[in-house]
Amino acid sequence: MGKDNNPRRVADNEAMAISRMLRTSPQKLNLVAGLIRGKKVDKALADLTFSKRRIAGDVKKCLQSAIANAENNHNLDVDSLIVAEAWVGKNLVMKRGRPRARGRFGKIMKPFSEITIKVRQAAAAGESA
Repeated sequence: MGKDNNPRRVADNEAMAISRMLRTSPQKLNLVAGLIRGKKVDKALADLTFSKRRIAGDVKKCLQSAIANAENNHNLDVDSLIVAEAWVGKNLVMKRGRPRARGRFGKIMKPFSEITIKVRQAAAAGESA
């Protein structure tokens, strides 16, 4: 009598995770996302662990969430996962200001962004980075 289940938004061999309200600009976050696109998840985790960028810790947390979703929710093999896609979007921008000389006002923009990471189970010998 109830409603049908929602269809999956990803394929059967994929899982994803989203992190929202990350306190960095989308441009800076996209540089970190570019580090992990197309890599095996263990290599991507190692790259994020030793990255000097401040936001890399939050991206690592999102990647670990995607891996856990793949393992627990979709019964995928963790050892054969690759980062299929990682894309970045804008979120809100806090507007702040600072008084400047001669009665003027300096705008300070504090942007937030979000990242979506999709992991895919690689074929037996086909895909790898």
